[in-house]
Amino acid sequence: MAERPTRQEQGSAGTSPGPDTAAETLQQEFRELKGRADRLLANWQRSEADLSNPRKRFEAEQKETQTVAVAAVVVSFLPVLDDLERALLQVAEPLKGFTWVDGLWLTYRKAPVILDALGVRQIEAEGQSFDPKRHQAVQETAGEPGKVLHLLQQGYELQSLVLRPALVVIGKASAQPPPSAQGPAQPSPSSPKGLTA
Repeated sequence: MAERPTRQEQGSAGTSPGPDTAAETLQQEFRELKGRADRLLANWQRSEADLSNPRKRFEAEQKETQTVAVAAVVVSFLPVLDDLERALLQVAEPLKGFTWVDGLWLTYRKAPVILDALGVRQIEAEGQSFDPKRHQAVQETAGEPGKVLHLLQQGYELQSLVLRPALVVIGKASAQPPPSAQGPAQPSPSSPKGLTA
């Protein structure tokens, strides 16, 4: 009678893989597929970024171009607005009741609304601390040092871009010398009579 091989002997003979070998094979395949999936995900994310970055750069450049265009138009328009304001302030009293003068005032009052809609803001000046980035001092007068005392011409800014600085008068300390603790100066013996050192 021939003996049948045991299960252990069958596994070692190579007829069918054991449960340990099958599990290892599946784990190896899983690791390979996971690695491939991770590489594909990374490539997809890189491709998405490659498409997204130029889009964001284009949008930023487009916004900057729009800001520069608005700034150029507004800077060209500001002298006209200044002239209109000066002209309206010089209208003679007998002419103030005419409808065309009222129409000019209405037109002048629309300008700040339009500028505001474009994002242009007036630079605050009077009573503020002097800021050389936003104010241009054209005169100094007695007053609180470093403070803007008077606004001579309105300044404007678009976002953080100064279109025109405000022309201002700033305060300075009075020019009086501090009183001397030693009293009046005495002539020195080597200097001519009446001259002080």
